[in-house]
Amino acid sequence: MQHPDTSYLGLVQHILDTGVRKEDRTGTGTLSIFGHQMRFDLSKGFPLLTTKRVPFKLVASELLWFIKGDTNIRYLLQNNNHIWDEWAFKKWVESDCYDGPDMTDFGLRAANDEQFAKVLEVEMVKFNEKVINDEEFAKEYGDLGPVYGKQWRSWPTAKGDTIDQLKKVINQIKMNPDSRRLIVTAWNPSEVDDMALPPCHAFFQFYVADGKLSCQLYQRSADVFLGVPFNIASYALLTHLIAHECNLEVGEFVHSFGDTHIYLNHLDQVNEQLSREPKELPTLKINTEKSSIFEMELEDIAVENYNPHPAIKAPIAV
Repeated sequence: MQHPDTSYLGLVQHILDTGVRKEDRTGTGTLSIFGHQMRFDLSKGFPLLTTKRVPFKLVASELLWFIKGDTNIRYLLQNNNHIWDEWAFKKWVESDCYDGPDMTDFGLRAANDEQFAKVLEVEMVKFNEKVINDEEFAKEYGDLGPVYGKQWRSWPTAKGDTIDQLKKVINQIKMNPDSRRLIVTAWNPSEVDDMALPPCHAFFQFYVADGKLSCQLYQRSADVFLGVPFNIASYALLTHLIAHECNLEVGEFVHSFGDTHIYLNHLDQVNEQLSREPKELPTLKINTEKSSIFEMELEDIAVENYNPHPAIKAPIAV
């Protein structure tokens, strides 16, 4: 099985070679393919890409946010995680209560106007400080709607109660590991329109064989440069944590894609990454004194011997 960076860079090159030009809701434009799959042997090292630095603490804190069933960015901001800021900020600046500078199409404008980017940065700092320090403001504008955590931990039913999909699937793995129903879905058609961003990594399934836990993710939409490295690490981490709780070894993470794209304003960045050679993978360390995934905090999870190439910055499409 290939080094994770080799598989990932192969996908990048495939999109550059064969991708079709498509427009998108952000107005940025993409090169896109439909349908792809990568496989990662989790026993060979933790698949945190080495051809650019992927900030593991951001990956881990976001996953713990999902696991907690949280949908408010306040927890993320308290852990210095800003990967969901733009979607909450968008809700704020489009509200009747916002009275600051015009933030229409702020993502595209910031990418093309250095002066506007500075104004945007100031406004986002103000917004984040209010979310952290003002609980009522955070409830109103920090919440992203029924996104991943809500669907994983409290999927609403027609009977008026909820299903804790994550807890249920862990219990199924323990009690009936040969089940073909070890599934969690974040795609809830009745609530998609209420979400700040409909789930991109929408559906995942576990598989137990030979004492090993594997996971396959279906990702309907994949931002290959910014999002996919996080998604690989996040679901690899989730598989490790659940395997730890269920007293299993780790098997494979299988990553299956729908619309798989590179934004047109990321082309320089992906070409820079393609010029780099993969390095040795890091090792994941989990606090063995805690057995349940629901007990884990950020300090209980770490990677060791991670020595990647430098990070490569790129604008996010909102």
